Amino acid sequence: MDKVNDKTVYNMATMPLRKGHFAILAVGSMEQIIGAALSGLVGIVIPMMLLLPAFHGMSSFMQGVMGAAGLLGIAIGSPIIGGLSDRYGYIFYYRLCPLLITVFSLTVYFFPYEAVLVPGLFFIGVGVGGGYALDTDYISEMMPDKWKEFMVGVAKSTSALGFVAIAALCWWIMDRGLKADQWSSLFLILAALGALTFLMRIPCRNTPQWYMEKGEQQQAESAAKYFLGDDVTVAAPEKQTGSGKPTPWIDMFRGTNLSKVIFSGIPWACEGVAVYGVGVFLPILIMALGIERTQAEGMTKVIESVELTTIVNSFIVLGFVVGLLLMKRMNHVTMLTGGFVMSALGIGLLLWGYVSHLPLWVSVCAFLIFEIGLNAGPHLITFVIPSQIYGVKDLGAGSGIAAMFGKIGAVAGVFIIPMVLDAGGVEMVLVVCAAIMLLGAVISEVYGRKVMSHHKTK
Repeated sequence: MDKVNDKTVYNMATMPLRKGHFAILAVGSMEQIIGAALSGLVGIVIPMMLLLPAFHGMSSFMQGVMGAAGLLGIAIGSPIIGGLSDRYGYIFYYRLCPLLITVFSLTVYFFPYEAVLVPGLFFIGVGVGGGYALDTDYISEMMPDKWKEFMVGVAKSTSALGFVAIAALCWWIMDRGLKADQWSSLFLILAALGALTFLMRIPCRNTPQWYMEKGEQQQAESAAKYFLGDDVTVAAPEKQTGSGKPTPWIDMFRGTNLSKVIFSGIPWACEGVAVYGVGVFLPILIMALGIERTQAEGMTKVIESVELTTIVNSFIVLGFVVGLLLMKRMNHVTMLTGGFVMSALGIGLLLWGYVSHLPLWVSVCAFLIFEIGLNAGPHLITFVIPSQIYGVKDLGAGSGIAAMFGKIGAVAGVFIIPMVLDAGGVEMVLVVCAAIMLLGAVISEVYGRKVMSHHKTK
């Protein structure tokens, strides 16, 4: 804070939080909510479709394809749109992403066929994936230095709202008489969220840091004032980052950058298996575990599984709250590693409860341990890591690559879980998930210490 002509002027990097920051957070969190809603919705739609004669014989392979289509779109959209935004600015792509979500959600609604659903989910995922890469950039570049990591973490935690809201809303709609053959009408929820996001982004501009990297100081000052007020200025960086040009794509996978990719990408992939592999098929897994309230069949059974899914998804919120409370107090690598280990323990307890026919409360406690460990650790911290280890000029590409790895893991998890369930039962699904959680813990510990120690010595 300085005085200029007896007027208080705030440096954007050190100023206190104000209303503009929270508006940026809200706008930049929307794809987190929509991405979670998309994953949850697919897991609800598939068992509804299986009740229909036209889809009754749907193979586990095809279920995996449907579950993975949106996640594959996210995996492709993240690095491509993230890289393009580094070169040409955020705004066009920041608005394009929610439009893709809206258009293709409406396409699925109006043309409710399997041949349309798979590509529709893919292109919805492209929009969500682009948003994943841009959201991190936009929020971290607009926040004061003191609040960057925390606010990026808050943005990621809003995905819990997507998981809980979509399950609760779908359960409410289904419980009031929605028929199985009306499954496509649930996609109107995604269309509405995409349209709302687009409208919220009409007033947005490129960030001051993006202009600074291009050497456009006047534009940067104008953007800071536009977002945060006329009393805000942008200090010129003490250290210039070379020419300000993004690192060539191939060099992102060499030397120190390769270690960054492994640390930010592989744990995100392992986390993706748990968040989406389990999350997408949670209603189906609940039915396979036999932990519904009654022995109902048909649409009633699906509704009960979605009801229990809503309860389990509420644990995601608790996990994120715990993680946000620990973010400023605990080493992030420790949170990442410990969260993976806790998730594996939760899965182990769930497996024990199933094979030993223990009471329902044991399975509920197992899900509680799993969700708290996953969301307080890997699900939160993997989203924060790219903004810690990449500079502004590479943040879009770095975040996009990390998100791509995360969604590759998610795609793999969603694709194989129906087939593993079909081949080895729910026990095999739980064993595979626990093993992947432990792999994530090992990679996080080994590469996390290496990358973060190098980053601190720069």
